[in-house]
Amino acid sequence: MQYVIFIRRCATRAGAEIDPVIPPRNNGLPLSSGDGRRRRNPLLKRIVLLSVTGISLYLVAPSLIELFSSAPRVAKLEPIWLLLMLALEGASLSTAWVLQRICLAHAKWGAVITSQLAGNALAKVAPGGGAAGGALQYRMLIESGVPSEVAVSGLTAANLLTFATLLALPVLTIPGFLAGLPVDKGLVRAALLGAGVFVALASVGGILLASDRALETVGRFVQNAHNRLLRRRPRLVGLPILLVRERDRLLRVIGGDARQALIAAVLRWLLDYCALLLALAAVGAEPRPSLVLLAFSGAQLLSFVPVTPGGLGFVEAGLTGLLALAGVSPADAALATLAYRLVSYWLPLPAGGVAALLHRRALRNRPAAPLGSDDVRLGP
Repeated sequence: MQYVIFIRRCATRAGAEIDPVIPPRNNGLPLSSGDGRRRRNPLLKRIVLLSVTGISLYLVAPSLIELFSSAPRVAKLEPIWLLLMLALEGASLSTAWVLQRICLAHAKWGAVITSQLAGNALAKVAPGGGAAGGALQYRMLIESGVPSEVAVSGLTAANLLTFATLLALPVLTIPGFLAGLPVDKGLVRAALLGAGVFVALASVGGILLASDRALETVGRFVQNAHNRLLRRRPRLVGLPILLVRERDRLLRVIGGDARQALIAAVLRWLLDYCALLLALAAVGAEPRPSLVLLAFSGAQLLSFVPVTPGGLGFVEAGLTGLLALAGVSPADAALATLAYRLVSYWLPLPAGGVAALLHRRALRNRPAAPLGSDDVRLGP
């Protein structure tokens, strides 16, 4: 969520010409005490963040070492499985590009793809990388000619929609599991169950985008549950109205492409889930379908843990343990997790570096705009 928080902060400055990533220079004037404090506070935050990241990596190091000990076994898997997983992850990335392009007022494909790849890669290697990745993508979009207001609102909308669909996954899975949904082993059943849940997710999302009454009902349910279960916390008030207002703001950004944006957000997770199923098929596992979907949802939520880059260590340990609970042997769970993370986490990193280089080359080769020309053309 750091990504979304950064973009929301930029929203307060969207009308300014100052790049929110780079603070304005002081033009050589003496710094006041307030300026000194502002300079020290970011440094202190970086030190604290690096310390927390180091401690977290130290704590998860044993599980990572044990997991990576299975790396030689990955090379023994049939290459076709890895190729199919890579194709699914590529398709998943393409849906993210479609969603962002819709939210960015149909900006140029090149700007959307290169900025998303580079920002995503930085978010996976930098401590607290969500904000750093968001900053890089925002800057690259601005340099590509996307207006700051469009970049701010579009990235916020795309990331909120993607995160909302992820949060809805376990919500739709757990009730069926508790109600006695069959948990016979089998990857075919896991795939069918996942497809059914994702179809339901798209349907429910469509209803919530179109109906004020349905969204207000969800808001009242969440508000009442929070106030009853967490009585020591401050009471929630006005959540239904807040949800409707935020939904309307999202729809203003997306415009008439709300259905396509929702489908792209759902497909992004469905294709990623199928890549995990292929990893399990590659090791010959026969897991329980409902628990596999819960394991996938849990692993994706762990990737948002900000104390390590991209949830490194937490995702591996969490997904391995959850797959073991789903009926996969510990050795197969570790191997499937390593193969899945290879195509979903590690391989996109060099692609992000290549995207950043292509972006820089495009900037160097772009002719200088004539003086007084402030118009920016958006389109394919």
